[in-house]
Amino acid sequence: MEFSVKSGSPEKQRSACIVVGVFEPRRLTAVAEQLDDISEGYISNLLRRGDLEGKAGQMLLLHHVPNVLSERVLLVGCGKERELDERQYKQIIAKTIKTLNETGSMEAVCFLTELHVKGRDTYWKVRQAVEATQDSLYTFLHLKTKKGEPRRPLRKMVFNVPTRRELTVGERAIDHGLAISAGAKTTRDVANMPPNICNPAYLWEQAQKLSTEYESVTAEVVDEAQMAELGMQAYLAVGRGSENESMMSIITHRGGPADQAPIVLVGKGLTFDSGGISIKPGEGMDEMKYDMGGAAGVLGTMHTVAALNLPINVIGVLAGCENMPDGKAYRPGDILTTMSGQTVEVLNTDAEGRLVLCDALTYVERFEPELVIDVATLTGACIIALGSHATGVMSQHNPLAHELINASEQSSDRAWRLPLWDEYQEQLESPFADMTNLGGRPAGSITAGCFLSRFTKKYTWAHMDIAGTAWRSGKNKGATGRPVPMLSQFLMNRAGVNHED
Repeated sequence: MEFSVKSGSPEKQRSACIVVGVFEPRRLTAVAEQLDDISEGYISNLLRRGDLEGKAGQMLLLHHVPNVLSERVLLVGCGKERELDERQYKQIIAKTIKTLNETGSMEAVCFLTELHVKGRDTYWKVRQAVEATQDSLYTFLHLKTKKGEPRRPLRKMVFNVPTRRELTVGERAIDHGLAISAGAKTTRDVANMPPNICNPAYLWEQAQKLSTEYESVTAEVVDEAQMAELGMQAYLAVGRGSENESMMSIITHRGGPADQAPIVLVGKGLTFDSGGISIKPGEGMDEMKYDMGGAAGVLGTMHTVAALNLPINVIGVLAGCENMPDGKAYRPGDILTTMSGQTVEVLNTDAEGRLVLCDALTYVERFEPELVIDVATLTGACIIALGSHATGVMSQHNPLAHELINASEQSSDRAWRLPLWDEYQEQLESPFADMTNLGGRPAGSITAGCFLSRFTKKYTWAHMDIAGTAWRSGKNKGATGRPVPMLSQFLMNRAGVNHED
C-alpha cells in the first residue's frame, strides 16, 4: 500500500475516487461543499432526496459527478460534527477503506484528514489514518489454499492536508504510521500462526530474521542447557512436559551510545498453553496459541524500533516456552527454586507465565537496564476487570506508569493503571516456600503483578497485562497487533522522536 500527502482543492483532483465527509443531518463538510458547487448542486440534491443522512459509517458511492475530474466520489457519513471523537474518526477511516477496497478503486484521494477531531492535530489524523488503513487491509492467508483477495484492491492512498505548511508533518506521520503498522503486522502474523508451526524455535527464527533485515539489530538465544547452568528452574519446569525445547530469544537494537543503559522489553512467549496438569477446559483452548502475545508484541515493537532506527538502545526478550501435560510435567504442590534464589510453591500449573517471566526478569539484570517493561497475556482476571478495550498497566514507579499511560493516550492504544499495593502481597504467602504462584480469585491480575514485582527490585519496572487486548475471539477472531502502537510511542517519546523533528 502506497501513501502520500498533498494539499489541494477537490476540483483539481484527477483520481479513481475522491473521499469527502457529510455530517448529520445531511450537512456537507467544507470540502464536500466545494464539490457541490462545482457540480452545480448535484450532491446536495441527492442528500435532499434522502440518499444519505450523514450518520457515522454511512457510505454513498457516486459515479461521474458533473464537472468533477475524479471518476468516483465517495460520500462518508461522519455523524454529528460536535461528537466526532478519535474513536469514531478511526472507525470512519476503517469503514472507508473497506468500502474503497470493494469498489475497484485502486487509488483514492481522501479529505477526511481535514475533519476536526477534538484535541488532535494533522500529524495524529494522518498517522491514525495510515494505521487504521493497514489494520483494515490486514489478512492472514498464509495457510489458505484459496486466497480470496479482491480483484482490484486499493493500492494508493493520498491524504489531503489543509495547507502546504503541513505537508512535512503529514509525510512524517506517514513514515511513523507505516513503521508502527509494520511492527503490528509482524506481531499479528506470528501470533496467528498455529502452535504446530509457531513454537519457541520459530520465535528464535523470527528474531534472527529481524537481525538480518536491519544493521542495528543482533540476536542471540539462551537454550535449555544454558538455562540449567543459570539456575532458571522455574522457566525450565514450565516447559518440561513439552517436546518443544524452551528457548529465550534476545534481540538487541543499538541505536544510542555504547554506554547508554538499554530499555528492556520482556515478552511472555507461551506458544501454547494447555494449562499443564491443571488442564484448561476444551472450549476455546485453540486460542491458547495466543498466549505468546507478549513475545509477539515485543518482536513487533522491535521491528518498529529498527525501522525507525530510534537513537536509543533497546533489548527485546522473547521468553519462548510451551506448557503441556506429560509424565515429566511439573505438578501442583511442587516447589521451584527460581534464578533469583527465591522459592515458589506451585498451586496451579496454569499460572505458568509468571514462572517463565520471573526467571527472564532476573536474567535481564545483567544488562544494567535503564528500565524494564514486561508484556504478557498473563491473567483472565484482567479481562474481567478491563474487558478487551484496555491493557492493564502496573508499576511501583509512578513516573514510568505515567509515561506509559501518556503513550497509550497519544497512540490511542488504550491502557489503564491498576494498583500494586503491599496489601495484595499477603495473598501470595505460602506455608512451605517464599511464595505461591497463585493469589486466589480476588484481584487476580494485581496479585500476578505483585508476584513479578518480587523479581524486579534491582531496576525500574512496569508490567503490562494484555490478556484482553492481544487478540479477538468470535467471528473476527485473530491477533490485534497490540500493544505495538503504545510501546512504540513510549520508545519514540524516550528517543525524542516526534512530528516536530
